[in-house]
Amino acid sequence: MLTPVPPAPEQVKTWDEALTRVRQRSTDLRSAEAGVTRAQGRWRQSLGLLLPNARATAGLGVDVLHPDVPSAAGGGVVGGGTSAPPGVKVPSAPLGTLSASLTQSIIDISAWRGLSSAKATEAASVANLQDVQRRLTQGLAQVLVATVAAERAAEINRVGLRQALERQALTQRSFELGAGTQLDVVRVSQDVAVARQSLVAGDEQLRRTRESLGLSLGEDHGVGVTPDFNLAGLVEQTRQECAPLQDLSARSDLVAQRANVDAARESRRQASAGYLPTLGLSTTLLGFTTDPGFGRFATWNVSAVLSVPLWEGGQRGGLVREREGIEQQAAQTLEANRRNVSVEVSRARRGVEVAEALLKTAAESLELADRTDRLTRRAFEVGRGSSLELVQSGSALRQAQLALILREFELVQARLDAFLTEARCDW
Repeated sequence: MLTPVPPAPEQVKTWDEALTRVRQRSTDLRSAEAGVTRAQGRWRQSLGLLLPNARATAGLGVDVLHPDVPSAAGGGVVGGGTSAPPGVKVPSAPLGTLSASLTQSIIDISAWRGLSSAKATEAASVANLQDVQRRLTQGLAQVLVATVAAERAAEINRVGLRQALERQALTQRSFELGAGTQLDVVRVSQDVAVARQSLVAGDEQLRRTRESLGLSLGEDHGVGVTPDFNLAGLVEQTRQECAPLQDLSARSDLVAQRANVDAARESRRQASAGYLPTLGLSTTLLGFTTDPGFGRFATWNVSAVLSVPLWEGGQRGGLVREREGIEQQAAQTLEANRRNVSVEVSRARRGVEVAEALLKTAAESLELADRTDRLTRRAFEVGRGSSLELVQSGSALRQAQLALILREFELVQARLDAFLTEARCDW
């Protein structure tokens, strides 16, 4: 069990390498980018309702029962016939038709509100993408710190087991020489079993953190870090990718929530504007084939269309109420998120001071535990100490060693959180 855990088949050497792999393989990032594309498509659809719409239609119609009678595609008989004077162009049989239409909205308040809503949705999706980039940066930093900490903890667990085995050998020798009792041997053996349990649990935690790092990097297997990974400079490296915010309200998730509120408000106004009349312009050009000749244009009309909604069975009122509820939900989500961000930032700022104080006390505890263990072993060797004291001092030393390692990495993590909770990351 003193043999170290085999290294991961794949290892990360630098922060830049890890961040590059996240950019290339993160499903969360791809999903957020797809959200931006979707919002842009919705805005273009909304704009299309306000721009001119042109359409051309061609058809060929044959009356199966009366092949000599000109019949337009889609049904309907076209006047003319074979009895027309010579030289006069009449509709041909079969009859080919060509129509072109152009429509333009002139006054449509609802469509303009829909365009504003789509624009706000697009802004929200862009801000959400920036927030995903920030959270991915923070998550990657956290899992890297956790992996390095697990690697170090596994190493400390092996050192602790080795020390427990040395105490066991010392106690066994004392028992064989008649200076100890069977109870001393049992106590120290129990301490060895506890050290082995800690080692097994630490190795499993190491494997889990490697798997978490692999998932963060877009892999389906565990990924480790090289022994020379520069964890101390991780905070400075993240500062190169992200910039601190001057105002907390400019954080990406809050910007996205405010844009969602704006989108919901404009969407509700769009539904309310459905009660208003709309005015549009339409023109249609119609032509058909003739005999003799190739064909001619028969009509070209231009019309203005005024549409006044009268009664829709209450559907419009229901739509307005539904979107009012969506707007209220978006507003409450914004307020809840604002409160959470405020508390998160306060905790992150306070966390650095707490981590520094805990690291200082952990270092003092380790120094005292080490001195106590050395004195206890010396006293036990000369016959002045008991096995219980030996076990207790060894257990306290292992715990102090692990606590110091964890506090060191907690300080790095606290500094990262304090910076990234108030930062903007643009990849």
